[in-house]
Amino acid sequence: MKFLYKLGSYLIFIRKAFSRPEKRSVYTKEVIVEFEKLGLNSIVLVVIISFFIGAVLTLQTAYNMQSPLLPRYLIGYLTRETMLLEFSSTIVSLILAGKIASEIGSMRITEQIEALETMGVNSVSYLVGPKILASLVINPILYIFSVFIGILGGIISGLISGVVNFEDFVYGLHF
Repeated sequence: MKFLYKLGSYLIFIRKAFSRPEKRSVYTKEVIVEFEKLGLNSIVLVVIISFFIGAVLTLQTAYNMQSPLLPRYLIGYLTRETMLLEFSSTIVSLILAGKIASEIGSMRITEQIEALETMGVNSVSYLVGPKILASLVINPILYIFSVFIGILGGIISGLISGVVNFEDFVYGLHF
């Protein structure tokens, strides 16, 4: 029974979040504000994390490939594949989820959500809907940016440490 109660509560929440907004102009303004909060304000964090993940991937791959039978261009290839398939999407999603959860959590603690409900505003649609819409647009953009910065971090760390030369790394990116 508890499962059915939680499932019903979740479905009601989703219905409220995607219900038609009361004032389209306010909703549009909130979506634009969320683009700035989730997109522009996350770029520095994405750059720092992605750069160091790319650097660590390159160094770990190079130090784990001590066999002379393995070509050095595999370092660039594995850095690209790992950034594309695993790390960039995970990191960007965690950053956005953390920002959204912290903002809504702080609003709950300071009773701003209760104030919205007292004024008769659909707080779920007003707070969650614009965040979901903005994150659906911003997430792929930040993902592509994260992959680029991670590969750049890999190239720089590989060149500085001397584990791979530029030509081999770039050949591995194209492989």
